[in-house]
Formats: sequence, C-alpha cells, structure tokens
Amino acid sequence: MIDLDPQGNASTGFGVGAVDRKATMYDVMSGEASLSDIVIDTEIPGLRLAPGSVDLSGAEIELIDAPRRHFRLRDAVRALPSGPDYVLIDCPPSLSLLTLNAMTAADAVLVPLQTEFFALEGLSQLMRTLDLVRTKTNPGLELQGVVLTMYDKRNNLSQQVEEDVRGHFGEKIYQTVIPRNVRVSEAPSHGKPALVYDYKCAGSQAYIRLAREVIRREKALKAPEAA
Repeated sequence: MIDLDPQGNASTGFGVGAVDRKATMYDVMSGEASLSDIVIDTEIPGLRLAPGSVDLSGAEIELIDAPRRHFRLRDAVRALPSGPDYVLIDCPPSLSLLTLNAMTAADAVLVPLQTEFFALEGLSQLMRTLDLVRTKTNPGLELQGVVLTMYDKRNNLSQQVEEDVRGHFGEKIYQTVIPRNVRVSEAPSHGKPALVYDYKCAGSQAYIRLAREVIRREKALKAPEAA
C-alpha cells in the first residue's frame, strides 16, 4: 500500500502514527529514498505500507521543474528488487501532480464515489483527467471500476445518484455498494482497518463482497492475456 496522500489517512488507518513515520513517500518523490527504504510491515499479514506525510503537500511545488516529474512514482515502483503481487496507491482527494503520478504508475483506477450530487461533478472531471493521462503518459491506463460509498438506502438522493452513474457507466459500476456505517467510521480512530476492527458489521461485510468482485474482475482482465 502506497500512501500518496499528504493527509496520510491510509497510514493512520493502519495504526502508523505521524511520529512513527521515519521516512515517507515524500522522501521517495523527492529522490532521497527508494520504496524499499521506507516500506514497513503492518498488522495485516502480507501487507506492507509506504507511509504518507504532510510533507507531500510541498512536493507539488518542488517537482514543478523536476525532470520526469510525472514518472517519479512509476520509476520508484519499477525499481523494487522483487515486485509485490499488487501495489495499491491511495491518492489525494484532488487532481494534483501526486494523483497524476499515481495514474502514470498504475495499470487501473478504482474510483470510490460518494453518493452525493457534487461527487458526480468530480467524477466527470476525473474521467477527463484519465483521458489526458492516457494521451500523455500512460496509454494503457484502465478504469477498473467505480464503487458507490456512504450509501444510504433511505435517502432518495443516494438512489438517484446510483441510477445516474449506472445508466452512464454500466458494468463499470460495481454491483456492491458500501453503506453508511458507524463501525466503519470508528475504525480509523482506533488505527485499524474496518475488517479488523469489526469483521461482522454491515460495512465490513460489504467490503468483503467488494473484494470478491474486484478479484473476479481481475481474473477476467487477465484471462485474455493468458490466452
């Protein structure tokens, strides 16, 4: 897991506090360290973390005139001595140079979409950015899917947003939706992923179903390559 968000929420969610982050993705993006130098183990077996930090907010300015500024993350991932099975990149909630680095490094994008009106506007902007990245830096980038989050079935707006995005994106929208859930909201404050904090709550069970759906899509994507 690469935490490329200056807020460092993914790192906090795995119980890695700011004081425990000796080296972070800022050091990688600035060229002072490699990914291998900064990754740390988490409580989840088989999952390692490259922590984020608030210093990443300064990387935007520092990299403006840097060579290969859009390829910093891709170069860092490709330099790993032995590649992990999957690399997940947690991006900032804005279309910034950090996000462009993530899209340039990635094979596919998974978009969490909050079921509210303004999120639809953000999605349309994201799709334009995806097209731009395909044209400029990463022609193979795919939209793996869009997952609807913070869904409230009692709210007409949630249902309307779902109908709109399913009508426009079709099968790109995951069948699984993530409901609003208090236990999921509580988990980060305890430094635990939701599935560790409360495996049985409705939100965790929804994420398990989503994981199965993601795995099925990954197998379907890889099947033509194998053939």
